[in-house]
Amino acid sequence: MPTAFTTSVLHITTGTTETVTDLTSDCEQFLTRTAAGRDGLLNIFVPHATAGIAVLETGAGSDDDLLSALHTLLPADDRWQHRHGSPGHGRDHVLPAFVPPHATLPVIAGRLELGTWQSVCLVESRVSNIDNSGAC
Repeated sequence: MPTAFTTSVLHITTGTTETVTDLTSDCEQFLTRTAAGRDGLLNIFVPHATAGIAVLETGAGSDDDLLSALHTLLPADDRWQHRHGSPGHGRDHVLPAFVPPHATLPVIAGRLELGTWQSVCLVESRVSNIDNSGAC
């Protein structure tokens, strides 16, 4: 049986503001190295309690719209039971329920099968967490 699984770890520095970081190019490079024209699934996972993986359009404002929507749904105030860290930090730990920490995406002929405007993105709401590692 040929090798069924291959893993690559990305080290992403998100900085000190909430971010939507486009990982599409990293995913495509991984598939170029490992998929060799095959069909299958790409699983991407971020092992962090305050980050998620989203598939959405970037560069036309949708990434900022997502962060704005998360602020509306999950205000950074003192309502949260989880209270360590910066004010409103409890919301960051609820984020993965809305933007899950994983995505499984189709790969056809060794290429990521996304829609025309879709990108694979890391969504990080915690401003004091500047280093995230994710596996594809």
